[in-house]
Amino acid sequence: MIKLLKNIGHVLYRVWFYLLVALPIFVFFPILLLTTISERTYPQFFWIARNLWAKTILYGMGCFPKITWQQKLERDKSYMLVANHTSMLDIMLMLYTSKNPFVFVGKMELAKIPVFGFFYKRVCILVDRNNPKSRTAVYRRVQHRLQQKLSICIFPEGGVPDEEVLLDRFKDGAFRMAIRHHIPVVPMSFLDCKKRFSWTFLSGGPGPLRVKVHSFFETGILGAEDTSTLREEVRQVILSELDAST
Repeated sequence: MIKLLKNIGHVLYRVWFYLLVALPIFVFFPILLLTTISERTYPQFFWIARNLWAKTILYGMGCFPKITWQQKLERDKSYMLVANHTSMLDIMLMLYTSKNPFVFVGKMELAKIPVFGFFYKRVCILVDRNNPKSRTAVYRRVQHRLQQKLSICIFPEGGVPDEEVLLDRFKDGAFRMAIRHHIPVVPMSFLDCKKRFSWTFLSGGPGPLRVKVHSFFETGILGAEDTSTLREEVRQVILSELDAST
């Protein structure tokens, strides 16, 4: 009986999450649509996504962010934001963490999600990882966005790993881009998203969402040959924090 009640609670928690994701989009749909017509209004869209969408979901789920900073982001400076990826909450938590407007680089498949996907494909840089031409186009779009003084966010695992994997291997893309455009890499450890809302359906629950923002990795003097070294150093910083928190 107790297990049944617990499972019902997990189901209701999931349903509540999807309601919280969709409701603000419907409520603010006209404003969101207007702010995605032009790239010039992207900072306004980001403000709405961060303050009216992401915060509504996180607080509505009873998941309260707690952020520890080893180094703070500077206003009007571009960064490459990277973090471990374990949950759908990662998107909202990244929006909450960075006040600096940034653009997600993400999988094209997410554009198929009803409601969410409509805006996702309008404001994010989409990549088809199986298409070399798509990957090349991403570099051009990233450069264009950086010229607008925006930051870029990539989850370098390239997807959500299996539940038992603490941190999957990182792909090169984020680090190659950071070196090419001479922007700092900002590693973040998301410590509780898997516990709060994992991809296992009958799991999760309210509680704190801890974020550790680590010291930045500067890329100004690095070349393409340093990509793998940078990738592994950043991964080790995030992995060490995840290990310490388990």
